[in-house]
Amino acid sequence: MDTPNLVNSSSGLIDRFQRRVSYLRISVTDRCDLRCVYCMSENMKFLPRESLLTLEEIIQVGRNFVDLGVHKIRITGGEPLHRRDILKVFRELGELDGLRELALTTNGTQLPKFARELHAAGVSRINISLDTLRPDRYTAITRNGHIERVFAGLDAAQDAGFSRIKLNAVILKNRNHDEI
Repeated sequence: MDTPNLVNSSSGLIDRFQRRVSYLRISVTDRCDLRCVYCMSENMKFLPRESLLTLEEIIQVGRNFVDLGVHKIRITGGEPLHRRDILKVFRELGELDGLRELALTTNGTQLPKFARELHAAGVSRINISLDTLRPDRYTAITRNGHIERVFAGLDAAQDAGFSRIKLNAVILKNRNHDEI
């Protein structure tokens, strides 16, 4: 007998293991300013823009899930801050009654430009991907990145008032495993 993946009950969304669903991740783009070796192939083929949800559709999905009992939404990508006019999504989701946490996963390179507006829009947590603390390794892993931009992003997030900043790292054998 097949069971649906999600069931809407009086207590909210329930998955097939009888767990209450309260957290939604929305990927808003597959594009990024970095080309990390574990994330993008050398010949990456991106989705056609018309295949992505519009900003209005992303907001509606978030609104619908909050109406169904979700109280935490994380915006991810690629690099979500490369999506044109993405602040509109953060502003509108940040105003939803019932949403307790609006979070962002980013590589941090765009935070000097967006951190204050994200904080004002209601983003309460930022996860920043940083796989090494060595500039040479960072450039090698990202194929083109400069670690100084991430450090500037961390500073911008702190200056904007974010108190919940988490660093994520992908550990790769023979690339950065010695930094654990």
